[in-house]
Amino acid sequence: MSTLQRLRELLGIVSDLNAAQAVLGWDQETYMPPAGVEARAQQLATLGRLAHERFTSDEVGRLLERLEQEGAAWPPDSDEARLLRVTRRDWQRAVKVPAALVQELAATTARAQQAWRQAREQADFAAFRPHLERVLELLLRKADALGYRDEPYDALLDEYEPGMTAAQIGATFAALRRQLVPLVEAIAEQPAPADEFLRRRFDERAQWRFGEQVIRDFGFDFTRGRQDRSAHPFSTSFSIDDVRITTRVQRDFLPTALFGTLHEAGHALYEQGVDRALERTPLASGASLGVHESQSRLWENLVGRSHAFWRYYYPRLIEVFPEQLGDVSLDAFWAAINRVQRSPIRVEADEVTYNLHVMLRFEIETALVAGRLRVADLPEAWNELTRELLSLTPADDAEGVLQDIHWSLGSIGYFPTYTLGNLISAQLWRRISEDLPDLQEQIGRGEFGALLGWLRDNVHRHGRKFTATELLERITGGGLDAGAWLAYVRDKFGRLYRLG
Repeated sequence: MSTLQRLRELLGIVSDLNAAQAVLGWDQETYMPPAGVEARAQQLATLGRLAHERFTSDEVGRLLERLEQEGAAWPPDSDEARLLRVTRRDWQRAVKVPAALVQELAATTARAQQAWRQAREQADFAAFRPHLERVLELLLRKADALGYRDEPYDALLDEYEPGMTAAQIGATFAALRRQLVPLVEAIAEQPAPADEFLRRRFDERAQWRFGEQVIRDFGFDFTRGRQDRSAHPFSTSFSIDDVRITTRVQRDFLPTALFGTLHEAGHALYEQGVDRALERTPLASGASLGVHESQSRLWENLVGRSHAFWRYYYPRLIEVFPEQLGDVSLDAFWAAINRVQRSPIRVEADEVTYNLHVMLRFEIETALVAGRLRVADLPEAWNELTRELLSLTPADDAEGVLQDIHWSLGSIGYFPTYTLGNLISAQLWRRISEDLPDLQEQIGRGEFGALLGWLRDNVHRHGRKFTATELLERITGGGLDAGAWLAYVRDKFGRLYRLG
């Protein structure tokens, strides 16, 4: 057996352990009975430690050293060369973290998820506080183990957006905020489109079936995936041929389930489109979380909230809900689902204000990690920033600090990738529109094959072979740039709100 074959064999075992861990995590969020949390915490902790120990073994280190010599002649963009580079980076990072810390963090977050769910149902942050304090303590230990140049947040952010720093995110967000706040204020001065018909009673099963039909049209393969319910929408992948998504349904607000389904399907289409040659290796995932979010935001917003999309799907939606929508025109419906309205809930925010929600979380996370903010003071800090950025106050903790699952998962550093995804999606869309000049006409006919094919060829199939920056440079000729997204929202919402 060659050195590369042996490495791939070991990486496959690690991949299998991680997949088993993901299956248990998915089950915890969908079907596990509440009393199972303690046993599940131990199971996840065991699998997490085993996967970590397998990956950080001396044998993997020796194989990587050997391949540095053996692979010197490999073409730099070959699967082999990229596998070596990504695995080496992951291994060098992982060996710094003790296996006992990995195990403890897995068990702690499993318990924290259950505590978050119960606390959210009761709008009681105090019940979740000790769990979050413990998660934060362990993440700070992890950041110290990984090391960082400027601040511990960088070490956590690097897990989701390799090479990115808090300073870079802060500068990007500050520039974006200067553009966004005046736009939100200008829109707020205009008459808002009516949207009360979105709050009529919509049968939950009919909502579910309609959303699944749309993503089937997008290209989501239900023989290689499924959708289930959860308290907070998410997607997860156990293999290229087993990709799961979840959403939540509100009987009295139509957009929740529909756009949640479209969003998570964007993630899933990415995972289903990775080249099969990369299966059971560290390359069989997205380039970064920012690139991953670009796919979900692209399908949810640039496709799903476009006028062309609803020219095709609105008559079909009326067939499903004739009593609720039969008296609503296409233009009125399209304006309603794109209504800009300051809202306390991130996942239901419009395209213009959405990034303000992300900025709020970024400010809180960096303050928490730097020690400038105590967990006990989170609700007050959350509400104060909500007033500052969105000019409103959450009704309670469930509408405020407890609305997202991420901190219970230990995913501090994740939130900035949502805004990066917005920016990247618009950059990709600009290039797609150049390559597919009749794209809007295709969408208006309910045809998505060319769009999905473009994404498969240029983004999905590469998995993690290229960094986010490399991928953007290959596709657009440049790096991250907010210009395309700002131009998109100014054009779309300028016309919708007649801003001149």
